[in-house]
Amino acid sequence: MDWHHVLAGRTGRMKASEIRELLKLLDQPDIISFAGGIPDPKLFPTAAFSDAMADVLSGPGAGAALQYSVSEGYRPLRDWIAVEMGRIGVPCDADNILITSGSQQALDYLAKLMINPGDTVLLGWPTYLGALGAFNAYEPRFDQLVPGGNRGAADYAAAAETAGGRVKFAYLSVDFANPTGETLSRRQREAVLDLAEALDIAIVEDAAYQSLRYDGEAVPPILALELERTGDLEACRTLYCGSFSKSLSPGLRVGWVVGAKSVISRLVLMKQAADLHSATLNQIATQRVAQSCFKDHVANLRAVYSARRDHMLDALGRHMPNGVTWTRPEGGMFIWVTLPVGLDGADLLARSLETERVAFVPGRAFFADGSNGNTLRLSFSCADEAMIEEGISRLGRLIRGQLRT
Repeated sequence: MDWHHVLAGRTGRMKASEIRELLKLLDQPDIISFAGGIPDPKLFPTAAFSDAMADVLSGPGAGAALQYSVSEGYRPLRDWIAVEMGRIGVPCDADNILITSGSQQALDYLAKLMINPGDTVLLGWPTYLGALGAFNAYEPRFDQLVPGGNRGAADYAAAAETAGGRVKFAYLSVDFANPTGETLSRRQREAVLDLAEALDIAIVEDAAYQSLRYDGEAVPPILALELERTGDLEACRTLYCGSFSKSLSPGLRVGWVVGAKSVISRLVLMKQAADLHSATLNQIATQRVAQSCFKDHVANLRAVYSARRDHMLDALGRHMPNGVTWTRPEGGMFIWVTLPVGLDGADLLARSLETERVAFVPGRAFFADGSNGNTLRLSFSCADEAMIEEGISRLGRLIRGQLRT
């Protein structure tokens, strides 16, 4: 069968993730990879999960753990999340929380909830590649969000109207963003809130890396800042997307959304239609592990990852030629590198894999308009000191050679 004539038009906007493709390189033993923005599997709390799974499946609750469950999510897990949200300035209860299959599913649901074809989504330039993929299926237009920039609400609204829709929400990762590693200041977060209020749009706050701060002062989430203004979560326009993928385990696919109950109830209907509920056993095990060791485990992650970040920043300083610049993240997993104009990250990757055997992610994929090819993303999360030193040395050598040609 020729499937083309039965496919929806939106499928033409779906593209393979460059990062998913690059992850295949991890199976090649001679590749030094700074590509995948994934946790180090050596640091997973494997024993804690093994004990939790064994305990659940050998006890009286085994049947419930293997059974269908409520779409909202496992109540003790939502209660635990509610307590943690309170610690970062977002007091809420379980009914303000929906458990999703990773925060990626949350982005898909929120896009489905709000985007009509031709509507505008405001986002960073660059932004998380997975968000572009999730949103693209619903046929939006993208516009550049510059927190605290000079563009006003009227300009954004007029541009959206000219394009045949309206602005629906602003998407941003405020702490140690993927791909840049940058963190928005309180002033910038307040500016996003001001803009959203003027446009009367939602804010989707992606907090996948929130727990991985290594230094600097923590800044309240946008949702916490909005609560300071409204005093009522039910009056807030911000939807906070959290995840256990970077802290406990990505493979169990446990994330969550926090927001006004009126929105959560609509997302629950989507969950019921899409997959009924996230895996019950995974939710129960995650709750038990989080309850027993989350704080200590995350403290260990911070110690390991911060050392790797420092090693990479030091290596970049010693091996990169003049004209190459990079971010200095306070947390997360990424360093964003800007090359001199004239160099292209994709071309550099092809040469690097052929000659130096070092992998990274070309930066163009993170821009909604495919611009800024002279950028690349490095991840330090899965590389030890020796790998970082050797890999950055090789990469610096390659870039110097390209600048001479």
